[in-house]
Amino acid sequence: MSYLKKYTMNYSKLINFITLLIIILGINSCGIYRKTDATKTPVNAKERVKKNMEEGRGFRIKNLGKIGQGGEFQFASSNELWRASIEILDFVPLVNADYGGGIIITDWYNSEENEKEYIKITVNFLTNEIRSDAIKVNIHKKICEINNNCKINLVKSELNNDIKLAILKKAALIKTKDLEKIREEEGEVRVVPTKKKN
Repeated sequence: MSYLKKYTMNYSKLINFITLLIIILGINSCGIYRKTDATKTPVNAKERVKKNMEEGRGFRIKNLGKIGQGGEFQFASSNELWRASIEILDFVPLVNADYGGGIIITDWYNSEENEKEYIKITVNFLTNEIRSDAIKVNIHKKICEINNNCKINLVKSELNNDIKLAILKKAALIKTKDLEKIREEEGEVRVVPTKKKN
């Protein structure tokens, strides 16, 4: 019995030692304890960021969504097409607005001119880029007879293209305003890779 207890205690000590070793190696590899010369480090935060970017020791969040960066990460509030679609379709209630799934579906909507006809608009997002094939707009028309006997059909009309064009124009305007705002806040930023020191 004492052998088993002794073996368990040694095993526990070994696990603790290995865990501690991994933590120490992990902290050391992060470069937390790297000595630096305070006279060579800029005092101004913007200059420090610029220096780190030039040395390849940092990244900018705004560059995460660019192609060739290992993935595309955008939030709904930063996607111009999404924001434009929500603004254009603000006259009708939304049933489903799923950014992850890339779809917006409106509720059935009718104008006061004809109470028997309703339309439902669906916007599918095919890409985050603002271009003519970035979104697909479908319109379904529901015509109801007297006893709630309704027929639903997919409609191909100029309204599909009008909504699509309005969304694309609004998205282009939003993107232009966002870029102007970034340029005002940060200025033109260019990152030049430097050679690694041997």
